[in-house]
Amino acid sequence: MIELLPSILSADFAHLADQVAAAERGGGTVIHVDVMDGHFVPNITIGPPVVKSLRKATRLPLDCHLMVENPDEFIPAFADAGADWVSVHYEACRHLHRSLELIAHHGMKPGVVVNPATPVHLLREILPMVHHVLVMSVNPGFGGQQFIEFSLRKIRELAALRRDLGLAFRIEVDGGVAHDTVARIVQAGAELLVAGNAVFGAGEPERDARALLAAARQAEGA
Repeated sequence: MIELLPSILSADFAHLADQVAAAERGGGTVIHVDVMDGHFVPNITIGPPVVKSLRKATRLPLDCHLMVENPDEFIPAFADAGADWVSVHYEACRHLHRSLELIAHHGMKPGVVVNPATPVHLLREILPMVHHVLVMSVNPGFGGQQFIEFSLRKIRELAALRRDLGLAFRIEVDGGVAHDTVARIVQAGAELLVAGNAVFGAGEPERDARALLAAARQAEGA
């Protein structure tokens, strides 16, 4: 089932609760939270305190994408703040199996993320452990970037791998998800669509979330 995950990276932080509520009215079912530390990626965003405040403002699951060095050090704090899903980068984890176990140990759904240059076949051994795999379709760090076209091949490869292994993890995509790309992304096999600028950029998150989700679901049935 296609789901829209509005990314608060592009939201107006002065009115964050209202923006999230509007995106939910537009059909968003999970809120995506981009956590950046200025080391693993060249930007600094938010941490557990904002997640804790956001937890009070919405009942939707909070999907925390940790773009940080040493993610194991932060996983307990995000659990305490109320995160529901936590994903860590293949490229940032020295012991990925241990990191995913730690997320699950804290009662959250574990996910793994791959940067554009990382082949998805490298995830084969840990795929039975994850709730979702997040394919980055831009280089992480900033919103509003252009979709990297070869990401479609990676999504298709991941869908084939899931089928071959008889697994049920969800396929998430983040980066450049917009009206001109969403149909191809869905047709490649992605189900969890992270969208920031396409939902919040024009200041009409309810309208734009609804329109993007409608386009995605139309592509799903095509």
